[in-house]
Amino acid sequence: MTFLILGVALWWAAHFFKRVAPDVRAGMGEAGKGLVTGLLIVSIGLMYWGYGQAAGPVWWGRSAALVGINNLLMVLAIYFYAVSGSKTWLARKVRHPQLTGFKLWAVAHLLVNGDLRGFILFGGLLAWAVVSVIVINRAQPEWVPPAPRPVAKEFVAIAATVVVTVVVMLLHNWLGVRPWG
Repeated sequence: MTFLILGVALWWAAHFFKRVAPDVRAGMGEAGKGLVTGLLIVSIGLMYWGYGQAAGPVWWGRSAALVGINNLLMVLAIYFYAVSGSKTWLARKVRHPQLTGFKLWAVAHLLVNGDLRGFILFGGLLAWAVVSVIVINRAQPEWVPPAPRPVAKEFVAIAATVVVTVVVMLLHNWLGVRPWG
């Protein structure tokens, strides 16, 4: 459990480094990006390894209904990521589409992982996303939505969502997690 908690804590620290110590981060220049990237890679490794090693109480397990809801939320979460990059209609309505997608991802995974390690991993990352939105909104209260883009971008976002969803499900299947229920 220790490595899982360290991984989640390192994820938080790496993402908030710029906010907590802006002068230090700015003084690092491009090297700071490399440091943050390295810390995030280490945090993901710690979370992956720690999650696999962790044990604890289980409050609920997977059910067909929860898996179905999880899958729908995951498609929506991936779509939020896709619209962020292509600046579609939804990206002009939602200020933080990537963080919204991340929160949906975390909630979806909490639904099907009703154990302590799931709460630590997905709950910890959900809390990070919620706090991130609050911190960003306080630092930059004014938001200017992106300019409208061609309608073709909507179809690009939908196609990207379908492709990424299939890839994510195949990766989960390869790792031994059956995402289809």
